[in-house]
Amino acid sequence: MNFKSWSRFSVFFSLLCLLLGLGSCVDTLESSELVYSNDFSKLDLKNFENGKLFIFQEDTIAGFYHNEEVAVTLEELPPHNLLKITLDILIHDSWDGNPNDSIGGPDFWFFGVDNKEIFRTTFSNSPCVSTYCLYQSYPNAYFRQNAPKSGATRINQPGLCLFGAFPNYTTRYSISRIVEHQNSKVRIYMNTELVSTNSPFPVCDESWSLAGVTVEALTLN
Repeated sequence: MNFKSWSRFSVFFSLLCLLLGLGSCVDTLESSELVYSNDFSKLDLKNFENGKLFIFQEDTIAGFYHNEEVAVTLEELPPHNLLKITLDILIHDSWDGNPNDSIGGPDFWFFGVDNKEIFRTTFSNSPCVSTYCLYQSYPNAYFRQNAPKSGATRINQPGLCLFGAFPNYTTRYSISRIVEHQNSKVRIYMNTELVSTNSPFPVCDESWSLAGVTVEALTLN
């Protein structure tokens, strides 16, 4: 790790120790090891539950999913006390974000580690104008009001099904969280609670896919 990278880690983990109560602000990163990385380009679904592949915009990704759990289980992890988990996801078609009307939303996406939910948020692919806007919570946890597509890494892809002929109806996000963890085995799960009451084909109305998973084992002392 070069000096600039180490400096960023030092500042980050000093803040992290304060937020998580892991110790004093002199705690240092002792080790960082990449233990898993999968962008599905090698058609690899080993360790996955409910894994399925398809081609979207010439890329192989896992999906597509609608209110069904997908998970990856990793074993024989090196010694660590933190995991950094990065998930690259695609949000397809008519996600409606935050409205709590039991007809169009809220449209939740969430992930967890082992038996604990880590992050729950909403996404919106809705056009946003001065007179009408369906806000989302991301990049914050639910409930926050942010503009549709806030925090996205890519917004210019077409929808998958209902809006497959229209641009800007698939939005890509990279979600990264650091969680306390020490066991040699971990199960990372992802799921949604999507509301499509008025749709005869909910999976075509709104769905999501997984474009990449990266897990790093960290030791902070």
